[in-house]
Amino acid sequence: MIGTTRPARTATARLAIAALTACAALALAAAPAAAQRIADLTVHPGDVPKRLVGYGIVTGLDGTGDRSFGGGTNNGATVRSVLNVLRRFDVEVPANQLRPRDVAAVLVTAEVSPYLRAGGRFDVQVSALGDATSLRGGVLWITPLVTAPGEPALASAQGGVLVAQGDDGPRSWRMANAGRVPSGGMLEADAAPAPVAESRLLLRSPDLGNATRIAAAVKAAFGDSAARVDDPGAVTLVPPAARRGDALGFLAAVDTLQVRTVDVARIVISGREGTLAAGGDIRIGPAVVSHHGITIQVGGTPTPGGADSKLVAVANGATVDDVAAALHAAGADSAEMAAIFDALRTSGALQAEVVVR
Repeated sequence: MIGTTRPARTATARLAIAALTACAALALAAAPAAAQRIADLTVHPGDVPKRLVGYGIVTGLDGTGDRSFGGGTNNGATVRSVLNVLRRFDVEVPANQLRPRDVAAVLVTAEVSPYLRAGGRFDVQVSALGDATSLRGGVLWITPLVTAPGEPALASAQGGVLVAQGDDGPRSWRMANAGRVPSGGMLEADAAPAPVAESRLLLRSPDLGNATRIAAAVKAAFGDSAARVDDPGAVTLVPPAARRGDALGFLAAVDTLQVRTVDVARIVISGREGTLAAGGDIRIGPAVVSHHGITIQVGGTPTPGGADSKLVAVANGATVDDVAAALHAAGADSAEMAAIFDALRTSGALQAEVVVR
């Protein structure tokens, strides 16, 4: 408003947040919910994982390694990597005699807790950089891991690579050129000391209703002044006088409190693995969607499609599970299902967030 002073605008903003908080609490009071720990819904400001990356080689492949990596010659990056490894053991092999069909150059990535200390283990992800068709059965050679190029190595990784078991279809090879090494990473040096956790909670999925519920649970346990909602993504904690000398103990007690949250209406579709997951009691209203020869009709009297189309009819108010099962029976793949669900959301028949990975 023109002419309004800064204190007045600040007071207005606080009243708006308070009003929104109250409205959210009333609107969600009767909603179906599941009890969860506050620790599962929030993170502390210092809980930022460290991301590590490295370049390595996977050995022991059964002829499925790199073939033309490096421009189709035997002097490519994979060959040079193998030669460097052999030189560490005083073994010299001419580059033109090396055929790295059983070796693959890979990128190694991982996320490590900021509180992990030297000697702690963690999982690493491995993905092919060249034209290796499969990493199944391979072993990751010891690989230094850094936070950024040029930085000293904080950890190393090695071990057998586990690859997801795919079907025998034409897409199965795409799933075999990446995998993981369970507990294959080991921290070799303590990172910078993790900051002491602040008396603040950051929601993993910002939501004003859930932030209000978290604050209410903390107030019920420690008093009305123990928490306040800053915004949909943050709740500030104020330890009671009896616990101000034990901040970490107070945060640990808060983490164990139970909160009844509202189920999120979200559909997650994995195009790589062909899986679909739906959260919340999601139902679909009347709609008709045609995509790549498949017609899905929700509600109404089924109308026959064209000669080359498959008609999938479900009742009005059908769940996501019902529609997914019908589409699967009609032969729709994950990409087609993602497009159909996104079209249902766009048309307004599906009131949920659609996430395609």
